Parts: sequence; structure tokens; C-alpha cells
Amino acid sequence: MTQRDQMQYDVVIVGAGPAGLAAAIRLKQLASDQGRDLSVCVLEKGAEVGAQILSGAVIDPIALNELIPDWKSKGAPITTEVKQDQFLWLTENNHYKIPAAVLPPLMNNHGNYIVSLGQVCRWLATQAEELGVDLFPGFNGSDILYGDDGRVKGIITGDMGVARDGSHKNTFSAGIELHACYTLIAEGTRGSLAKSLEQKFNLRANAEPQKYGLGFKEVWSIDPSQHNEGSVLHTQGWPLDNHTGGGGFLYHLTDNKIALGFVVHLNYRNPYLNPFEEFQRFKTHPAIKPLLQNAKRLSYGARTINEGGVQSLPELIFPGGALIGCSAGFVNVPKIKGSHNAMKSGMLAADTIIAALAHDQYEPLLHAYPEKIRSSWLWKDLYKVRNIKPALSAWGNIGGTLYGGVDMWLHSLGITLPWTLKHKQADHETLVAAKDAQPINYPAPDGKITFDRLASIYLANIQHEEDQPVHLQLADTTIPIATNLALYAAPEQRYCPAGVYEIIEKDKTSRLQINAANCIHCKACDIKDPTQNITWVPPQGGSGPYYEAM
Repeated sequence: MTQRDQMQYDVVIVGAGPAGLAAAIRLKQLASDQGRDLSVCVLEKGAEVGAQILSGAVIDPIALNELIPDWKSKGAPITTEVKQDQFLWLTENNHYKIPAAVLPPLMNNHGNYIVSLGQVCRWLATQAEELGVDLFPGFNGSDILYGDDGRVKGIITGDMGVARDGSHKNTFSAGIELHACYTLIAEGTRGSLAKSLEQKFNLRANAEPQKYGLGFKEVWSIDPSQHNEGSVLHTQGWPLDNHTGGGGFLYHLTDNKIALGFVVHLNYRNPYLNPFEEFQRFKTHPAIKPLLQNAKRLSYGARTINEGGVQSLPELIFPGGALIGCSAGFVNVPKIKGSHNAMKSGMLAADTIIAALAHDQYEPLLHAYPEKIRSSWLWKDLYKVRNIKPALSAWGNIGGTLYGGVDMWLHSLGITLPWTLKHKQADHETLVAAKDAQPINYPAPDGKITFDRLASIYLANIQHEEDQPVHLQLADTTIPIATNLALYAAPEQRYCPAGVYEIIEKDKTSRLQINAANCIHCKACDIKDPTQNITWVPPQGGSGPYYEAM
């Protein structure tokens, strides 16, 4: 049995995204106000804080205003205020501008900021460290520690220096046991620890299936004459058909840079659909392409996004801790925003923990946390848009958008419709058989505006040591060929944004090859695999993409 060092904290937080860092900061603020000594640590699987953060991102500063009211004077990298808001409906060769007066007020970005969320998290990390939070980048949460009473008592960080065959290299270092009174899981979308906890404590018993989107993002440096700092553009329609949800975004940052992205909802039906190629097609639209002429692509990345809303929230607490941020799923889909809600969830969890630790016999279940969520502006933010995603799934982009517009307008007028639409299927259940689907012929990349996946992931600065255990695990090694290839034409070859999965044909025999070193940690495979045969777990600490300003 591996001997592990142990460290004791009051609170251990897994994940240094907006939720985890907000929780850590709030904990130390409250402890300081009460003259208490509280030990808090935050684990981050990326090589440094912010290295694996990817988001559009237009953020609502409401949570930050509460957490650090003087964030402007403290130099937060949040300076590009939204000055112009546009929404386009795209057809293949044309576009239609939706007047601002028609859009529900909930969609208005007035008072919001265009940011690099990775840069914001790096800044939040400095604020946390100044308050005495211990930050451990390059360490993943590998396993949950359970006490004799069944409650979570902390986590184990991943072993380092393990070879692909499981043997220990001369650089081997055993993971550390981090013990805590409470553990907060803030891993982001479809985290491995959250998934494990959901299964062990049946946290999804009363929740509808979580829904997801796969979001792509590139940062470009464009011609100054084309740049319009503070401009925000969102699109729906082409290149997706009416039954495939998603849309594009284009945000004008400072220094002649733009953030360009595209989201494909992962409940798409056609196994031949390739989300990466849909993103490439989007860039060729006449409303987008002119901006990219004589421009330079600087970075690329992709990640999955929670889209289920309040219907899909699991139980937020388990004995010894809670789920916060995207580990629970607090994204507002029509607003395409989740950072403010993630931060607020972390702050409310911190409030609950501080109150719980004030008692000598504190309870393992943080009952007040979900109660605080439901009485906060976070819940109101999500409840107002609870019917939008299921409407899109049920009635397609046109019908769903029309319904959603009416629903959101009524909410803005103080009228709440009495029903809540349901999510009827998990995303892995929606593919039709390949024999019933139409193959899609995508154009070859031009290397100037459109690119292939290998050229793209080069810009993600992936750092994976080849000789380590494959972190994309198959429950049954026969399924990729016997089921996925035979019935669905091996969709993992297409939905992965990094070319991790390949079907290799040799001597009239097919096999699945997993190029794990290409992985950019989006977790689409864990979500969309039709038989749920693939499990994503963290590779050795520090591995994965290294985004400088995504």
C-alpha cells in the first residue's frame, strides 16, 4: 500500500476557477472579520492558475462587486466594457440583424465586460494568496477520501512519475492526502470527482439529465481598421440546421484582438456532424470572414459547457462538502454566462461553511448552502431562463428561439409562466444510427481562415508527457468497434476537438487509437459517447493545454 504524506486543512477546494477562488477568498475574508484562523487550500490541475481556463468571455461583474468591491483600484484585468451589442441570424449567404428593441432585456450586455477569464482567475489567485490561501497548481484531485462514517474527509492528489504501464519511474512521487473538515468540488464541467460523488451519493436522483454544449474559441489579431473595442456580436443559424442548437460569438478585446467562438449543443443527432468543422464553416460566413482577412490566429481551445439549468442541478451537498460552480451547473444559456453564478455559488458555500465551523459539533451536511442558493439572485437568474434550452431541444432553433423570446420578455414584465419544460434525453442518447443519417462533406481548410485540428491544437500549447497512463479510459475495449463504429460510424473521431480518437484500418481489421497526448481536457468524449464507455480522468498534474489568455 502506497504511503502518503498527509496535510490537514479546514477547507480543501478542488479547482482554481472562478467558483473555487471566490470560495477561498470569501472564506478568508469572513474568518478575518471574525478574528479566526482558518486554513484553506486550492488545488489546480493546470500548470498554473488560469492555464486551463477557457471562456468567451463577457462577464457580469455582480458577484465580483460583492466579493471585492474595490476590484478596479486593485488592478483587476477587467477594463473592456461592452459598448455595442449585436445579434444576427445567419443564413448561408446572408444575415438578418435582430433589432435591440426586440431582444429581451435579459440579453442586454450593458454594464458587462469583455475579458480573458484566464487572466481574471490569475488575478483572483493573487488576491487569495494575499489573504493566506495555499494554492497548489500542478496538482489534480485524483480520489476522494472517505471517513469511517462515510463522509468525505478530503481528497488524494494524483501520483506523479507513473509510466504508461503503471510502473513507477525514478521520478515517482506519491500523491498527498489532503484532509479537511469540508471539501468543495469546483472542477468545472463534468469533473471526475463530481461524477464519482454523484454516483456514490445518488446526487442526481431527482435531477433531469445535465445538458451540454461544446464551445470553441480562437483569439485573433486583426487589422486595426476592422477593430471596434467593446463590440459584442452573437449569432444563431447557419452553419447549423434547425435541429442542431448552438451559435457563434465575436468579441472585440483591446489591442486589435478579437475572441471568436462557436458553440454546438451536444444533443445533436447526426453522427457525421463534426463540431470543429462547423466552427470552421462559421468563420467563412460573409458577416465574419472580412474581419479575418489579413489577420493572424493566436490561440485555439475548446471546452464543454453546462446547459441544463435549474432542472439539471444535482443535489448540491454531500456528507463533508458541496458542489460549486460548473461542477453543479450554473450557466445561464441564453445569456452565455456562468462566471458570475459560479462565483456566487462559491461565496454562498463559504458563508455556509463559516457558520457551520462556528459550532463545536458541526454537521457533515451543509443544509444551508442549497437554501442560500434558492434565495439568492443566482437562482432568480437561472429560473427566468429555465425553459429556453428545453424549448430549443423540442422545437428546434426557430421555434425554440421564438418561444424563448416570448418567455424572457414576459419575465422582464414580471409575468412568470407556470410551467417548467423538461429535458427528455441525455446528450449521449440523441444520436441516430449512421444508416439513417446523411454524411456531411466539409471543405478542406485553407490554412488562412480555416484550419485542421492538428494545426489548431498546436496553438493550445499542450503539455502531456507521453509515457504516462492513458487518462481516457474505456470500460469495454470492444465497444468502439463493435458498437460505435458499426452503428454510429465512430462519432468519437468527429466530436473530439483535438483529434484524440482515430480508427486505424490494417489488414482488414479496425481498431481505435487514442492519442491521449492531444487531449485539451474538454471532456466531450465523456459526455457524448453513445454507450458511455469513455471516462475522462485527470492526467498527471500540470498536463494538458496551457492557455495564456483565453
